[in-house]
Amino acid sequence: MEQQSQLERMGLFDARVPRYTSYPTAVQFSPKVDESRYREWLAEIPEGASISLYLHVPFCRRLCWFCACRTQGTQSEDPVRAYAEDLLAELALLRDALPRGIRLSRLHWGGGTPTLMPADTMRRVADAVLTAFPLDQGAEFSVEIDPNEIDESRMQALAQAGLTRASIGVQDFDPQIQKVIGRDQSFAVTRRAIDMIRATDIDSVNADILFGLPHQDQTRIANTVNRLLELSPDRIALYGYAHVPWMAKRQVMIPTESLPDPHERLHLFEVAREILLSQGYDEIGIDHFARPGDGLARAQRAGHLRRNFQGYTDDGGEILIGMGASAISRLPQGYAQNAPATPAYVSAIRDSRFSISRGHEFSAEDKWRARMIEALMCDFAISSEEFATGHGLGPETLAALFGEVSHRFGDLVSTDEGGLRILPEGRPLTRMVAQMFDAYAMSPAGHSTAI
Repeated sequence: MEQQSQLERMGLFDARVPRYTSYPTAVQFSPKVDESRYREWLAEIPEGASISLYLHVPFCRRLCWFCACRTQGTQSEDPVRAYAEDLLAELALLRDALPRGIRLSRLHWGGGTPTLMPADTMRRVADAVLTAFPLDQGAEFSVEIDPNEIDESRMQALAQAGLTRASIGVQDFDPQIQKVIGRDQSFAVTRRAIDMIRATDIDSVNADILFGLPHQDQTRIANTVNRLLELSPDRIALYGYAHVPWMAKRQVMIPTESLPDPHERLHLFEVAREILLSQGYDEIGIDHFARPGDGLARAQRAGHLRRNFQGYTDDGGEILIGMGASAISRLPQGYAQNAPATPAYVSAIRDSRFSISRGHEFSAEDKWRARMIEALMCDFAISSEEFATGHGLGPETLAALFGEVSHRFGDLVSTDEGGLRILPEGRPLTRMVAQMFDAYAMSPAGHSTAI
């Protein structure tokens, strides 16, 4: 109770802050980064470099009301097949724009629902990608799989393409909650999908669940977590539901009065967290849990955990290329985003142009602030030595930055000549602490609640 009172005094239950999967956040992107600048950045990638590649498929059979992703509904395969041809055309542009010998350390298909693609289309896309950019030894190929949209033929196509990790969206197993959020997905359907995945010898499975959903209480979230544990996922993302109907119009379908308040959201997270820790999962950053042998857990122990647009990752590479409508690329020079609307993306690609609509070019200050925020989000700590030697920040600059945080958060953080650390009892405030290192003005209305 004392900790919750202290967190309340710090403003946790009222704050709205970024999730910091990037810095600067997408709010700061502008049209100053265009196709020409993107091509310049691609050309500067060294020959033989290892990169990550993300393919975005924005189609869903049904639009879940809780979701804030860039997606569109379709009941037909035709738009999905046509879009796959546009992905292949963008891939050809990318192959021609990049230097020779590029290989992939990570390949991820997300959406939307990538598994809406028919099996033959999946094979064509995978073959084309891996012909253009072969996988490095030890590379990871992951796909977001909707249990309602997977069958044996598509699962075999993914396995034969070299899939190494499957990601399953669960959200919640409670039927009433599923009805209210527009996500009908029974435990039996989810188990069938995971059994199908493991039958192909793909034994790395992620699962996503949400806290803060309508009608969710401590008993219901405990039931969902315990049912999920019956399926033995290797990695679990425990995300807070972001209710932002002014950004995601479909969320107006969710009755606001049914949502748990910020205090209850914290309780829901803690209930789920305690169950997962009791079952041997390691806590990873602010919202992930992994078995000790999972790549995320190993990366955290080694101090190599990173954060990108997919959340936490053990991919240490600097270059992430995004393909598809709305996809964002991160290069050493900055961010570049494809047109968010699918028609605009398609129009550019069919005109043999990259569809870059906006982005952000990094300043030197952006780079060190981004790394500080990432260090807090991953390790709850900033090392003075890293920023003195790697970024040339003097002790006076670091002391001033850390002093502001110490003044704001008191004994929930610790500072000394070695750096800054968020203490365990202050970790619910991590996104708020990270915001102290954000140099850009922002409107709180554009972001989700801090818990």
